[in-house]
Amino acid sequence: MAKKIPLKRKYELMTRGLAWDTTYQDADDIYPYDKFEGIKVHNWDDWADPFRLTQDAYWKYQAEKERKLYAVIDSVAQNNGQLSITDARYLGAIKLFLTGVSPLEYQAHRHFAHLARNIRGTGAQVAAQMQSLDELRHAQTQIHAISHYNKYFDGLHDFTHMHDRVWYLSVPKSFFDDAVSAGPFEFFTAISFSFEYVLTNLLFVPFMSGAAYNGDLATVTFGFSAQSDESRHMTLGLEVIKFLLEQDEANVPIVQHWIDKWFWRGHRLLGLVGMMMDYMLPKKIMSWKQAWEMYAEEQGGALFQDLARYGIRPPLHFETACNEKHRISHEVWSILYQYTHAAAFHTWDIDDAHKDWLSAEYPDTFDKYYRPRLDLWKQMSAEGKRFYNMALPQLCQVCQIPMGFTEPDDPTTISFRVSNYNGDRYHTCSDGCQYIFDHEPEKYVQAWLPVHQIFQGNCGGAEVPDVLAWYHLNLGADNMAYEGSPEEQLWNEWMASRRVPVAGS
Repeated sequence: MAKKIPLKRKYELMTRGLAWDTTYQDADDIYPYDKFEGIKVHNWDDWADPFRLTQDAYWKYQAEKERKLYAVIDSVAQNNGQLSITDARYLGAIKLFLTGVSPLEYQAHRHFAHLARNIRGTGAQVAAQMQSLDELRHAQTQIHAISHYNKYFDGLHDFTHMHDRVWYLSVPKSFFDDAVSAGPFEFFTAISFSFEYVLTNLLFVPFMSGAAYNGDLATVTFGFSAQSDESRHMTLGLEVIKFLLEQDEANVPIVQHWIDKWFWRGHRLLGLVGMMMDYMLPKKIMSWKQAWEMYAEEQGGALFQDLARYGIRPPLHFETACNEKHRISHEVWSILYQYTHAAAFHTWDIDDAHKDWLSAEYPDTFDKYYRPRLDLWKQMSAEGKRFYNMALPQLCQVCQIPMGFTEPDDPTTISFRVSNYNGDRYHTCSDGCQYIFDHEPEKYVQAWLPVHQIFQGNCGGAEVPDVLAWYHLNLGADNMAYEGSPEEQLWNEWMASRRVPVAGS
């Protein structure tokens, strides 16, 4: 009787010796992308996937997860799962997640498929192929899980159209456009390491825990279904970095720059997540500051201590990011609050209990810098003068977020940097974004900045209603204040009907 092949040996048979040496074509013509960055790879067989996952095991494993996930999604739909969430305002976080993150999963799927064809090592090709399939699955399951909410709530009706046009969605979109237009090893560093390994816990763990705490069974189910894949992606990210660093010492400064760049780009992007955690969850699981300290400072600090033996130091602007944990969520909320008339979600005035929670979580900054602003805005709303900023904001040339962040050591002064390139001035929001711009100005001068496009007449017209129509936003339903919105009225009707006593009971 033939013995069962051990998993390690089975993995080796399925990921080694599958490729062939070129004969009548030069290998550099077949694989034109994996040398121009300056990365030196001497032996692709040194690539080792710690999971050693084979194709047959992969399909069986994912099929079982799909079966369980769609059983929950069907249950949510059949049992009016939208009524189990804590409050309709919670859906603001889901709207941001669907419109901002799910299209990125699809972009990752496409580019990992591209890498699976265009890098030489068979182990790396198999890993990229599996991650490509994972990312496609994530995009599909997120859309299916959240599609139920589209039946009842506003702002979710045309998210693929919005992803390419709406101003705040240019922030996550530009992040991935930057990554996919880079070389293969920079893409691996950007997505598999800097985002998946260093920063993904800041997105998935607090966000999905918050979904569970707020009764959102559909979101938390697809989140935990994806989390096992994210664990594999994190392992791949660390393997990529160690593989590159062990291949040649000349790779170290190249990789270090990529880590510096993509840590900061990821930090700026995750400011949206921090805002969701601190402001959009009716029931809070933890503050952004707590999450940052746990997943970035403690776990990230341990990671870079481990990488120090390769000559890698912590990211260049890591200390600045740590200083911003006290402020970034409040600054992002302030930006979105005043521009919510041009968004596909609502914002609202913060009540006293919520402000007291923020005060306890941010004792060094909230009462001094942010509570007075929120109090004033709430007073203006009570007087019928709800504040909307009708002027177009200045955007950072790199992260594309409106210039609302403050100096690292002065929360009262807007951070503003200027770079000159080919006789033109370009503005960035921080030392981190300026560092990125100055290293590759020819890339970022081409950025599609929504505000510039509006001024140039490329977004449907010069007036707000024209731009909103170009966005496919329904004025007064998808946007503006939550108070008095159709969404609030519907939610209140649902809650009132659930409180009506049954006759004879």
